[in-house]
Amino acid sequence: MPFRVAFLDDYQDVALSLSDLPADVEAVSFADHVADPARLTARLRGFDAVVCMRERTPITAQLLDGLPDLRLLITTGMRNASIDVAAARARGVTVCGTGGGAGRASTTEHTWALLLALARNLPAQDAAIRAGGWQRGLGTVLAGSTLGLVGLGNLGAAMVPVARALGMHVTAWSQNLTAERAAEVGVEAPGRDAFFAGADVFSVHLVLSQRSVATIGAAEFALMKPGALLVNTSRGPIVDEAALVDALYAGRIGGAALDVFDTEPLPPDHPLRTAPRTVLAPHTGYVSWSSYREYHADVAADVAAFRAGAPVRELGPS
Repeated sequence: MPFRVAFLDDYQDVALSLSDLPADVEAVSFADHVADPARLTARLRGFDAVVCMRERTPITAQLLDGLPDLRLLITTGMRNASIDVAAARARGVTVCGTGGGAGRASTTEHTWALLLALARNLPAQDAAIRAGGWQRGLGTVLAGSTLGLVGLGNLGAAMVPVARALGMHVTAWSQNLTAERAAEVGVEAPGRDAFFAGADVFSVHLVLSQRSVATIGAAEFALMKPGALLVNTSRGPIVDEAALVDALYAGRIGGAALDVFDTEPLPPDHPLRTAPRTVLAPHTGYVSWSSYREYHADVAADVAAFRAGAPVRELGPS
């Protein structure tokens, strides 16, 4: 029997062309997203390995119980909060990851693309031209403004050189940020209230955890300047979605550019789809040819190593 591999949520339909798997591996790509657990179990039954593209589909203990043939789980990247790694290991399923270095640059560039599109009102300008119109609204100049980084890890720090090149001042804040880390990156670290009141643009770069949920909510929006811009390419729940919608419709902030949402794909009737002064992207910060080539090359290596009895890049319970 061939070794069977399922690629989940292959929205761009590129997994089979980028994963150089041997001829005796039967690979199947699914380009659609299935949220219903029963349908997902039926789809994946009989596969030896499942490849998850980041955190698009949760792999729960209940799902694993319905997949007795599963022996290998692979996630792109080396961390996936949507996989119950402990449950997988308890059921004898090996969990492996891939490299993700290219994804960092991809996400950073995507964050700036969203921010610049929001600042210059590009979606509305594009729509106006396509509808036979011309100029719509006024753009915002970023030079001389303050970028506030919510989180100063690797991704947050990668924002700093571009901000400086644009002539922006940079501050940072998080619950765990130390003065030493801020000095290392070369940014100011005001207290929470001063941070949210002082920045003109906010970019979110926190890891999602119980502690970081709703880090930006109604209280933080109330502190922001009326024209403040918000960009979130991290995880949706870090920003309180209801509070964000309220702030946008009430005109308490200048706008938001979002790549991540509480529920993905974003439901068709979600209020953010029609909210004013927004730029929306479908969680594509890490989606690029460079990152996908790296992911899928490592997927093939993970499969080969597992079949040889020497798994690589194994993940342990978080």
